[in-house]
Amino acid sequence: MGKPPRLGYGPAIEHVSPEPSLAELGWKPFFAAQVTADEAASCVPVRVMAVHRGWLSIAGDGPERMIPSPLAAPGEEAWQPAAGDWLLLDRETGLPVRELERANLFKRRAPGGTRKVQVIAANVDTLLIVASCNQDFNLARIERYLVLAREVGVNPVIVLTKADLADAPESFVEAARGLEPGLRVELVNAKVPASVAQLAALCGIGETVALLGSSGVGKSTLVNTLRRSDSIATQPVREEDGKGRHTTTARTLHRLPAGGWLLDTPGMRELQVSDAAEGLAEVFDDVTALVAACRFSNCTHQSEPGCAVRAALKAGTLSGERLMRWRKLSAEDASNTLDISRKNVRSTTGSRRR
Repeated sequence: MGKPPRLGYGPAIEHVSPEPSLAELGWKPFFAAQVTADEAASCVPVRVMAVHRGWLSIAGDGPERMIPSPLAAPGEEAWQPAAGDWLLLDRETGLPVRELERANLFKRRAPGGTRKVQVIAANVDTLLIVASCNQDFNLARIERYLVLAREVGVNPVIVLTKADLADAPESFVEAARGLEPGLRVELVNAKVPASVAQLAALCGIGETVALLGSSGVGKSTLVNTLRRSDSIATQPVREEDGKGRHTTTARTLHRLPAGGWLLDTPGMRELQVSDAAEGLAEVFDDVTALVAACRFSNCTHQSEPGCAVRAALKAGTLSGERLMRWRKLSAEDASNTLDISRKNVRSTTGSRRR
């Protein structure tokens, strides 16, 4: 049999390395089990490598190329294509037939006053939470990323960059490890290959590793070093506050020398959580256990007798700062989850009326 025709409308994207197989792209039994016998005969699976306005970069049945992004049906606004997604394309037309169920999905409430959900990345094996050893280091922000990872069941690794610029980088490591027992924290100089070698070991054949973090923490530099390339632009941080400027503008899967995939994402200053009750319970398991030990199930932890939370504060086994962060994230999650739920109900009702 001859080589099947290349599907899709856009031009092929040139690569020096050989085209990866489905297994190398991250195709696993979880996805294969979703494809029916009829679909296997009439469709071909492809992975979304990057999301652009109105277009998707895909790979899986030939050279990487662009296809039009499918639109969600009325009442199904929650689905948006994400880098890392798997789609089935019709063999004859090259058009998307459907998206496969995701093994996991990172999402957030869209910035601003909107009630929409913004997808970040799909089908990730490991999450690298990148923070820098300078004045931009923020435990509360790292906790938010941890909640996202725990909620979707993805293993998180804290990566602390710019170790070479800090007077006492070990203090940052100690602070990060204090967020969770057994949390893996790696201290690196993102510009030095030997320093990031332990991260490269996470990126084996078919594995997908995503990077999340604020602008200016060194994600683009880290991606360049892991890829052994300098093709991704980097920018210096502002000296006055250590904050960075956006360099990555699209969520893109990058192939790594070890055969895995690194998913870079634009820096996020605003990360509001929603639908993350399980992630919150896991990241703040110490607070959750104390709440369960209170005498009253509706304890507000203010003045009620038998409050285990206030007892822990008094004994010094729970810090006021950690309790405050738990309160803030819990309230934010409850509010955002309710808002988005109401919006989805209205959208569904409206589509039915039409």
